[in-house]
Amino acid sequence: MSDAQPRVAVRGSERTALPDAHPLHPLPPHERLEVTVRVRPKAPLANLLTSSPFADVPLEARTYMSRTELEAQLGADTQDIAQVVAFAHAHSLVVVHTDAAERSVQLSGQAAAFETAFGTQLHQYTYPEGTYRGRTGPLTVPAPLADIVEGVFGLDDRPQAQAHFQVRPTPTSGAIQAHAVAQAFTPPQLAQLYNFPTGLDGSGQCIAIIELGGGFKPADLTTYFTKLKLPVPKVKVVSVGGARNQPTNANSADGEVLLDIEVAAAVAPKAQLVVYFAPNTSQGFLNAITTAIHDKTNKPSVISISWGGPESTWTTQALDQFNQAFQTAAMLGVTVCCAAGDNGSADGMADGQPHADFPASSPYALACGGTKLTATGQAISSEVVWNEGTDSATGGGISAHFAVPDYQRALKLPTPLPAGKPGRGLPDVAGDADPNTGYQVRVDGQDLVIGGTSAVAPLWAGLLALLNQKLPKPVGFLNPLLYGSLASRKVCRDITSGTNGAYSAGPGWDACTGWGSPQGSNLLAALQAAPPPNA
Repeated sequence: MSDAQPRVAVRGSERTALPDAHPLHPLPPHERLEVTVRVRPKAPLANLLTSSPFADVPLEARTYMSRTELEAQLGADTQDIAQVVAFAHAHSLVVVHTDAAERSVQLSGQAAAFETAFGTQLHQYTYPEGTYRGRTGPLTVPAPLADIVEGVFGLDDRPQAQAHFQVRPTPTSGAIQAHAVAQAFTPPQLAQLYNFPTGLDGSGQCIAIIELGGGFKPADLTTYFTKLKLPVPKVKVVSVGGARNQPTNANSADGEVLLDIEVAAAVAPKAQLVVYFAPNTSQGFLNAITTAIHDKTNKPSVISISWGGPESTWTTQALDQFNQAFQTAAMLGVTVCCAAGDNGSADGMADGQPHADFPASSPYALACGGTKLTATGQAISSEVVWNEGTDSATGGGISAHFAVPDYQRALKLPTPLPAGKPGRGLPDVAGDADPNTGYQVRVDGQDLVIGGTSAVAPLWAGLLALLNQKLPKPVGFLNPLLYGSLASRKVCRDITSGTNGAYSAGPGWDACTGWGSPQGSNLLAALQAAPPPNA
């Protein structure tokens, strides 16, 4: 493709510098980079949104695609990939890998070649937390590629997401410790409190866990599960973008990794767990998700994601490409559980306005909010919205990017910002997340209590693995059912007390805890039953 051709901006590729970031110097022209180009699907995904995986129909009436069928019908067209490959070669870029199912072309080359290819300038930036390689403004491609290229990821490597977990400080006195332990739960205890169905162990199911840092030591899992008198889980590791299982210490992202594995595996002890480690960039995050969704070897039926960040910190191309990935997951019958954030309705932003956390705000994610739960014996004595202050409270609110999905049109959603428009409301469901009533876990040789909506995503993922074991078909995209025929079935424990800042809990759905915390056996029974006549 000739550089004489007119160039067109890649839709949604605009970037701004991080707050308080300053360019140090241009990127050395010979520095080597790897970049992912996302290519359009063969057929518009919107055409499929009336199909059964997106509708409120009985589970047995749903028709899911196989991964092979999905690639054939909705993968990238070979001609489109060929045009991207020709463009790469014309700019002295190496094609590392192409994947029609994931609709991606992986390119490698020198920084100067990428700058010319995509019409940008790359700099090394410094900001209060460190340095990153970055760019500002849009990316461009030759006009013939304008409709083919839907996203370009990897030129900018700023940290994209945060792990949504919080470690409760270790008490110093024995008396305080005893009190703290009384308010901490093992995952099996929470499964019992939440009435998860008994006699199921997740056999035959695979739970994918996305991690953007940290790692785990098998010895921790052996110690933890032996103490719980549960089988030590079989955990496979998949490396994405060169990231590895790299444990360091209990104050790192290891806390997220161990929390996710231990919660999911304690709830569904016979499920296969596959952890996809990727760099904490928009490129790494997206590639980990698409790798898990299209994994024909492990075939996950549930994906647990406990990382995210305010919608305003993402490019539009990232918001849309993650969302498309979750749509394809729904077509395969894969449920995507996402933590809704740990910093209240502001989601950690200091502008005084509410912000929704992404990827939980995707209409195709099961967004998981947080509660504060106390129990007496084997019964819940209190459950309210988790809110211990601005930086320790459940996320939730209204998306500024995604429109109100069909399944939420009957809801009375909170009024958006004066300048905003109605959008997707989140979370959809909730579970115990307050570190003060948190989860007993083991991280790098230490027994800790950890909370955060990070714990709620793998808790729901484990529950869904149990349901998938029992049901004739995977649950898949739960939201249309949750807001439709299941809404009157008491499949969730309604949380009616508390606030996350801008939003308050109340009867029915709310922007703090969604429909509420799980009533596991009720959910199983409702999914097994035919919908009521008026549904």
